[in-house]
Amino acid sequence: MSWTVDAQLALSATQAVEALQSGRLKATDYVATLLARAAALTHLNALTTLDLDGALAAARRFDALPAATKARLPLAGLPIVVKDNINTAGLPTSAGTPALEGFVPASNAPSVQRLVDAGAIVLGKANMHELAFGITSTNFAAHAGPVRNPYDPSLIPGGSSGGTAVAIAARIAPAGLGTDTGGSTRIPAALTGTAGLRPSVGNGGAERRYHDPDAVVPISHTRDTVGPMARNVADLALLDGVISGAGALPAVALDGLRIGLPAPLWDGLERQVEAVARAALQTLEAAGVTFVPVAMDELEHLNGMVGGPIAVHEALDDVRAWLVANRAPVQTVAELAARIASPDVRAIYDDVLADVLGPHYSAALTHWRPRLQSYVAATFADAQLDALLFPTTRLVAVPIDDLIGSSTVKIDGGPPIDTMEAFLRNTDPASTAGLPGLSLPAGMSQSGLPVGLELDGPPGSDRRLLAIGVAFEQVLGALPAPVL
Repeated sequence: MSWTVDAQLALSATQAVEALQSGRLKATDYVATLLARAAALTHLNALTTLDLDGALAAARRFDALPAATKARLPLAGLPIVVKDNINTAGLPTSAGTPALEGFVPASNAPSVQRLVDAGAIVLGKANMHELAFGITSTNFAAHAGPVRNPYDPSLIPGGSSGGTAVAIAARIAPAGLGTDTGGSTRIPAALTGTAGLRPSVGNGGAERRYHDPDAVVPISHTRDTVGPMARNVADLALLDGVISGAGALPAVALDGLRIGLPAPLWDGLERQVEAVARAALQTLEAAGVTFVPVAMDELEHLNGMVGGPIAVHEALDDVRAWLVANRAPVQTVAELAARIASPDVRAIYDDVLADVLGPHYSAALTHWRPRLQSYVAATFADAQLDALLFPTTRLVAVPIDDLIGSSTVKIDGGPPIDTMEAFLRNTDPASTAGLPGLSLPAGMSQSGLPVGLELDGPPGSDRRLLAIGVAFEQVLGALPAPVL
């Protein structure tokens, strides 16, 4: 069949794979269409590197494969983008920071390699908040620049995986990889009308779903993980299955699901966010879902005792280890920090180098984090919950701050709140406790901007969580594409 440009751009990852496997769509045509789309939308700053020659060469190799071979590849010819802090052989991995600009790793991160082995084609590297230490993706590095929300380019897309989210929302790619330390796949997914998964990390043992040691420019080995991003949850399940080796999703019926609504994460929402989220609850309840209010009044206190000390303390040793293991252009954190371009990230690295939260690290890791994990586990068990549900972010996308990258925001005219604190509040507990977290589109706000809902599950429940997300999105429906 003959594919129009619009028909190709509208394909989900799952639809694209089916068309490519069957031979109805040539990878060379599809990749050329997406590369042209990327070239036409450079003002969004979604990508730091576009691999024109490499992507087209990979597409030609795929098209030359026998039909039987194409049919066996789970990601047959699927174009993807990869966040710029994830190692990619042959393509720069700069983490959006000047000291690493032009650095090319020797090999792919394991998560990338599994996707490539399954037939995926890397279109390029996605822009991000510098060194992943922020939630706006307002990057001041000359080779990066601020990432812009495709629903309104004057607004942030969220971060730190803002470039991946924007590339997917703007139909530059159907899917990709981000990373998540405190909300960096889920926040941009919510603000751009896409879907993002933070896989289980647990305590870093067998329950860690993805293993990418020394292959991602880090913040915290306790909290960091690679995560898939796409336009719907079914596509997340496709990528997660390839990376993790998991089988088909379990069957889930909405009727009989018990979903907890944690009170602290429904408090203090922007009115337009709450309106969309409450409407989604009514739709899901009518489809058979049982919602169970849960107090969780200790959640914010316990999380606050854990998150900052772990991230800020672990960054020093973890970044140093990555620089050395990858033979990066700079070998010390001080050299890296001296060239940071974004003022908000430079301030954080001042704290990292001074190890200001080091005295609190041991208690955070060995006392407060286990208490948080036990508290969340007891909530699931006592209320017999399948998952927790709440708005991914307290507010919709806000204007890009061209001065300092992360300052303050107001919710419905209230007092100023630190931007990072405002957007991280709901996503951070899952990160701190090592839970899987999934953000999916809930609807459009009164101001015409996407709103996301987050589902958190017990550690290791990733495939069931994805199955619940698929069932939810079938009821809630898809969001309109941005007009570009």
